[in-house]
Amino acid sequence: MTSGPGLARRLLGGLFDAGGRRRAADDGTPGDAPAGRTRARAFGLRTRLVFAFLLVAVVSAGTTSALTYREARNALLKTAQDTAVSSFRDQVQQTGWALPVRREGLEETLRDIARKGKPRPWVVFAEYGSVRASSGENPVSTVITPELRRAAHAHPNGSFERVVKDGVPYLTIAMPTVFKTGPEGSLPSGLVLYAVMRMTDEQVDVDALLVAARDGTLPGLAIALLPGLIAARSVLRPVRELRQAAQSMGSGRLDTRITVRGSDELADLARTFNDSAGKLEDSVSELREAEARARRFASDVSHELRTPLAGMLAVTEVLDEDAGRLDPDTARAVRLVSAETGKLAVLVEDLMEISRFDARAAELNTDEVDIAEAIGKTLQNRHWTDGRVRTELPPGIRARLDPRRFDIVIANLVGNALRHGGAPVTVSLRSEARSPGPPVLITQVADSGPGIRPDVLPRIFDRFYKADAARARSAGSGLGLAITRENVRLHGGTVRAGNLPGGGAVFTVEIPLHLEEAGG
Repeated sequence: MTSGPGLARRLLGGLFDAGGRRRAADDGTPGDAPAGRTRARAFGLRTRLVFAFLLVAVVSAGTTSALTYREARNALLKTAQDTAVSSFRDQVQQTGWALPVRREGLEETLRDIARKGKPRPWVVFAEYGSVRASSGENPVSTVITPELRRAAHAHPNGSFERVVKDGVPYLTIAMPTVFKTGPEGSLPSGLVLYAVMRMTDEQVDVDALLVAARDGTLPGLAIALLPGLIAARSVLRPVRELRQAAQSMGSGRLDTRITVRGSDELADLARTFNDSAGKLEDSVSELREAEARARRFASDVSHELRTPLAGMLAVTEVLDEDAGRLDPDTARAVRLVSAETGKLAVLVEDLMEISRFDARAAELNTDEVDIAEAIGKTLQNRHWTDGRVRTELPPGIRARLDPRRFDIVIANLVGNALRHGGAPVTVSLRSEARSPGPPVLITQVADSGPGIRPDVLPRIFDRFYKADAARARSAGSGLGLAITRENVRLHGGTVRAGNLPGGGAVFTVEIPLHLEEAGG
């Protein structure tokens, strides 16, 4: 079991990614972010908030400017248009026309009407059958369209049209002359007058409106950027505090809290975080206390059992020596008691070893050793030289490690292979260069059994875990692989379990070579 920051990190693993980050400083500032994260923050929350604020400002300002420009432009053109149409209609109606119309006096009449044009002078054209005349130099206008001529004959009250010719805007008005036949009736006389007025002044005014709308929008957007930044800062500050608090909690400081400001949704989030952090701190404190009690219990029980077990082992040794002189049933019972006492002694020793790892009291006493010789001594001391164990141990590989703990690692792995796998068991050794980092000592223990089931592999190194749930008892203490993993970790290495392609389990231990210093 793991206590302190390790326990908190395990509980927070699904919420906060503390691995691989530099621990937050005491003032709450986060560590240096990776380059990829820095590049990603070019489009982070601050940028998106400011962009959204500016987008709203652009749409609002653009829409307002467009509507204002359209209304002002329509009002400006409508005023000039209505003035010209009304003035031209009055002039036509006030002029006395003698029919049939003759060219001699018609041009002078047209010039008189043109001089009275509003809001500025017109060029007036007249069409009567085949007669064409104007107040200008040309009797026929190129601006008047066929559509306007047709509208003039269809509507006795007149028509108008805006036309752009060679980039110049014009207002063209068609006004037919009529004879009154009664209070409500009239007949067309066949004479149609046309007024053509340049609208360059109106176009200048419209362009000025467009420039004013544009020049007014751009400064407004620049000014809108400031409240956008302020709004983004007010939103991001609680988010940054939440991130820093999460990093702090992921580093093990469970007393971290966030300052609550205001009563909005972010303040509610801060209160929820503080409440959750408080409950998590209480839960972790209870777990730490329970874990500490469990460690003390295992350690105390192991120490208390050690002395009586020593006496029991001494007694069982004497009984084993005399078992041959006892009757068969008594001898069988004596041998059973002796075997069970030996297993209990092994369990107690393993529990004490695990307790030292949990209390972080385990230490390395390193020495430079020949790895092949060390493995050979381990096998010889346990009488595993009868053909059940094969070795592939090239000479000359030396490493700095703790001989006693390395002996335990090899003994536990080979013993486990013999008990739960199948003979022959192969122990192989090699060194491998790694970049970056120092060379690695690789030791493999492979058996010839059926292998390890896939559902068992993730928990193979757990304490007291049984691959076969139906097996009431195991030959060992159930702590051998767990102790093996702790001893390998103490050397700065790793151990993993797997299956060979042709069948059989294989355990691989990797320990850095030339390790000068190591600690628990």
